[in-house]
Amino acid sequence: MEQFIAGFGEVMLRLAPAGKTRFAQALPGTLEATYGGGEANVCASLALLGAKSRYLTALPRNPVSNAFSVQLRGLGVDVDRILYRENGRMGVYYAEHGAAQRGSNVVYDRANSVISECGPEDYDFASMLENCKHLHVTGITPALSEKAFQATLAIVKEASDRGIRISCDLNFRKKLWRWKTGCAPKDLAAECMEQIVKYADIIIGNEEDASDVFGISSEGTSVESGKINVAGYREVARKLSARFPKAAYVAITLRESYSADHNNWGGMLYETASDKEFFAPLNASGEYAPYEIRNIVDRFGGGDSFCAGLIFALNSTEFNTPDKAIRFAVAASCLKHSIKGDYNYVSKEEVVALMNGNASGRVKR
Repeated sequence: MEQFIAGFGEVMLRLAPAGKTRFAQALPGTLEATYGGGEANVCASLALLGAKSRYLTALPRNPVSNAFSVQLRGLGVDVDRILYRENGRMGVYYAEHGAAQRGSNVVYDRANSVISECGPEDYDFASMLENCKHLHVTGITPALSEKAFQATLAIVKEASDRGIRISCDLNFRKKLWRWKTGCAPKDLAAECMEQIVKYADIIIGNEEDASDVFGISSEGTSVESGKINVAGYREVARKLSARFPKAAYVAITLRESYSADHNNWGGMLYETASDKEFFAPLNASGEYAPYEIRNIVDRFGGGDSFCAGLIFALNSTEFNTPDKAIRFAVAASCLKHSIKGDYNYVSKEEVVALMNGNASGRVKR
């Protein structure tokens, strides 16, 4: 029997002004309502790529949550192990898309959401992880509350005890991690993520996460100016793997942000067993040459689509070598920048076409 790839974490209702208008222009008025959340995005993307995925969370039993589960089930995600509470709320996030030199903005309204008020004792993790081969978590859910942190830690421990492969996206959110009085967000993130990441077989982060959470950075990189010292990330990955020896892989997304509409995009996968790094995409000479993404439609969920692509590839028989896995992950996440909403509505065939150099965007007739 084929086993599931599971994700555990919070999903939110996403409310956004149409196009790239601002909140002040759209309100009072209409906001577009969709759903989004790091782990849910990964599960949706995995299902769209053709994997067998299962989403694990805690939600209030109401029509808004029901609409979410119906949508995810329609994409092919197993939602039968979601924990429902009779009362409570689903978190909300407001997303304002940037343009040109104006960056995107997020406003969170997720305090006291159901998942933030559920501790390990509220879940049946043994049942939730039944018939699973992989569990994906992030640094977002444990940033919500002490109970959410304890629940995330408990599920990774359960998965580890069962021999389930674990991936963790560091995903530092500076607007969160405020649930411990007198403790700065970065300090609290470091304290908690240290306990979670030690169980990870795959560690995923971007150019800021390793620095923000663990103080591990790449020399010569300035996120604000868009300058990235690609070679320095090998040392970042080596330091992370030395700190967390269970990790077989460390993946780092490489985003050069020239404006809200123009990003260069690539990634690196470090394999600890061979002490070797693999970059993507590469040019004809075998050198790192990032995708130049212009006229971005929606970058929310870009990192999650990378996670999904990497997890899909490493769990496949076609793309499970490090060089192919990172190529697949970067191509999948490149395409996400052309998709509205949090989910990556692309197929495996479309990802493979981009991997093979079909980047013209021509009409298929």
